[in-house]
Amino acid sequence: MGGFFGSVKKSSAVFDVFLGTDYHSHLGTKRGGMAAFDVAVGLQREIHNIENAPFRTKFERVLSEMKGNAAIGCISDTDPQPLLMVSRLGKYAICTIGIINNDTEVMNDLLARGGYFDAMTGSKVNTNEIVAALINSKDSYVEGIRYAQDRIDGTASILLLTDRGTLIAARDKFGRLPVLVGKCNDGYCVSFESFAYKKLGYSDECELGPGEIVEISQDGVKQLSPPRDKMRICAFLWSYYGYPTSTYEGVNVEVMRCKNGEIFAKDDAETRDLRDVDYVGGVPDSGTPHAIGYSNASKIPFARPYIKYTPTWSRSFMPVNQTERNKVAKMKLIPVHEFIEGKNLLLVDDSIVRGTQLKETVEFLYSHGAKAVHMRSACPPIMYGCKYLNFSRSTGDMDLITRRTILELEGEDGFNYIEEYSDSKTERGKALRKAICDKFKFESLEFQSLEGLIKAIGIEPCKLCTYCWTGKE
Repeated sequence: MGGFFGSVKKSSAVFDVFLGTDYHSHLGTKRGGMAAFDVAVGLQREIHNIENAPFRTKFERVLSEMKGNAAIGCISDTDPQPLLMVSRLGKYAICTIGIINNDTEVMNDLLARGGYFDAMTGSKVNTNEIVAALINSKDSYVEGIRYAQDRIDGTASILLLTDRGTLIAARDKFGRLPVLVGKCNDGYCVSFESFAYKKLGYSDECELGPGEIVEISQDGVKQLSPPRDKMRICAFLWSYYGYPTSTYEGVNVEVMRCKNGEIFAKDDAETRDLRDVDYVGGVPDSGTPHAIGYSNASKIPFARPYIKYTPTWSRSFMPVNQTERNKVAKMKLIPVHEFIEGKNLLLVDDSIVRGTQLKETVEFLYSHGAKAVHMRSACPPIMYGCKYLNFSRSTGDMDLITRRTILELEGEDGFNYIEEYSDSKTERGKALRKAICDKFKFESLEFQSLEGLIKAIGIEPCKLCTYCWTGKE
């Protein structure tokens, strides 16, 4: 995944961008970057690997070296960025969020027209350079960005820092990801996460619509291209990877998750007797608010049977060796024996993708004396690998535990009945849940319904992307 933050002010923007970008660290663990523009110095850029150290530790030195009243920063799980570009449109820095599925096709088309690209290690081309090449092929930034939006199969939100000291921000064509603008007393900012700028003293100015393009200066926000008609914002933002304190399309993430848990618990109570459950707990961190909502509605006490120890085992630190990776994952889990031994537990996770870590968590609870572990997924069964974003390490449909289980139950013919397998009321749906229970030693398993999830978000269904659950665009 990834996130970006930019600011343009009458005073220095570098410190705000340093802090604002750091507030996007939950969205990526590979690369961090900053760029700034100063009239005397021009464009400056710095990129660092953040796989084994937080963003801020790698960029503290930049604060005394980088200058400018306009700056951008990004966290990236893919290519190094921002890139500095020289084009007939001007000099600029560019960063993007999303995924380009047809990058090879687009690149070959540009090469055929006389373009060229710098190859990274392994001969891969930085996707930001592909986006920049599309933009540069037109006569203005607006024409170029709209062309890039239309040419790209996938998703691309774009942030440019120009050599005029302004920012140009564009939300992706279908608004699958958020782009918000904030205002302070001497300038403006643009951000993926709304809480990032509020903590820095900015207030809400506007949220860009799908495909909308704006130019941001010290004095205001100018619309360069209006929003497009169709929006498909990712529903998984609220369920999983959005930050709890952020708000997208007017809906706060933490509030949605608590509401989602409440809806789930009420629906669950209609089909199951859970009077023997001692505690409801969340799989930390994003599963916790779903579990709190579930607990509040079900009247089953909430507890944390284990705590993740993260001060020295950061999310980004992960050894290359798989044996060591497994060991680190286990070292993060610290049990609270009084909430585990002899207890019937119901755990709520934000989702079940591959199931590997969840299996280890349940084994961990049983090894510390849990009597039974019921499992609940706060979203529907994930049946399709996302082709619009790269928020999951899943690289294909068969990485998903649901797909693998269906294959075991019925062979490839089972993929013709995905909708039935998603529905807990059908025989296929019941068989899927039982097979996963047997595999992972769950006492019971259920998934939130699509209807329940959409109700918790509270946005018109036609404006939400639910592809990973339904396969429908």
